[in-house]
Amino acid sequence: VQLQASGGGLVQAGGSLRLSCEASGRTFSSYTVGWFRQAPGKEREFVLAISSTDGTWYGDSAKGRFTIARDNAKNTVYLQMNRLKPDDTAVYYCAAGAPSMMAAALEYDYWGQGTLVTVSS
Repeated sequence: VQLQASGGGLVQAGGSLRLSCEASGRTFSSYTVGWFRQAPGKEREFVLAISSTDGTWYGDSAKGRFTIARDNAKNTVYLQMNRLKPDDTAVYYCAAGAPSMMAAALEYDYWGQGTLVTVSS
């Protein structure tokens, strides 16, 4: 599976962005897809994940502001980010796999290249 993350950019605080994670491969629908982010000088952080059965898991930073959805017909998972804050500035990565712990980056098998989100104050 190859993943391509896109949709990042510069946005003002309070604004919204939608990131996309497009996958190649016929078995994409069977994978859990997670979004992680990494800010400069910080550890990679779990944001959200969606399972093959549309179960969702939220990291603390995403609760109440971000949502995740998948369109298996398009082999794409979307991360909708609302009410963005400067602290959301990071490179956002999507990953796919069959993790037993959704927030554990090491349990994902496939990673996209990342897309940069910059939130200005």
